[in-house]
Amino acid sequence: MRLRALLAAAVLTITTAPAALAAPAVAHGSDVPPGQFGFVAKLAMTKIPRPDGSTYGSYCTGTLVAPGWVLTTGHCFHDAHRTRVSGKVPYPTTVTLGLVDEATESGVARKATEVLQAKENDVALVRLDTPVSTVTPLEVSRAVPKVGRQLTLAGWGSLTGTNPAPATRMQQGTVTVAKVDQTTLGVRGAAPEITTSACTYDSGAPYFADGELVAVEATGPGCPHAGIETTSRADVIADWIATHTA
Repeated sequence: MRLRALLAAAVLTITTAPAALAAPAVAHGSDVPPGQFGFVAKLAMTKIPRPDGSTYGSYCTGTLVAPGWVLTTGHCFHDAHRTRVSGKVPYPTTVTLGLVDEATESGVARKATEVLQAKENDVALVRLDTPVSTVTPLEVSRAVPKVGRQLTLAGWGSLTGTNPAPATRMQQGTVTVAKVDQTTLGVRGAAPEITTSACTYDSGAPYFADGELVAVEATGPGCPHAGIETTSRADVIADWIATHTA
């Protein structure tokens, strides 16, 4: 398994790709219809530090869970040695919501100002500089997920882990819960294909059903793949999210 940290907070030898090279998100997924999933956020980070003093740019995906807060993977925010950090956002980060196609829509853009890391799993809350009033946040599930339940995955990641590029069109796919652990879920691709899976720049992407966030993308095998993807359960941090976003 490869940490999705290396895929979404960047493949260290790759800088931000130009828009002309952008590929669809969620490997072996399908287009998200216009007007859907406005709560899915695209996080664009610049000036991320390396140990040698150089910097690079990268992307993650997230979910609006309150007007002023986005939930994403914790490892999207780290220091030069890839240790997760809390407090002031460690590098410039723009959060864009309310769109599925960057070629035809502008969406709602905000700057990230603060990061709070969860203790239970690899998840972080990101405070926005101004609350978003035009996009409805996604509710956070408090129910323990069950094996066999189908979830929708939506994200801004790459079509493949080889020469990855951030998406300009949001993609979606259906996965099935394969295993339930204490703080994580293992999921497998179900549709459009059994190889439908999260990919580079999908870190933090939401897995949801019935209008509720069930899990957040964490890590998995090289994409696309038919194996088990590891996601962070939302129910185990629902109280933590509510406390900080109230």
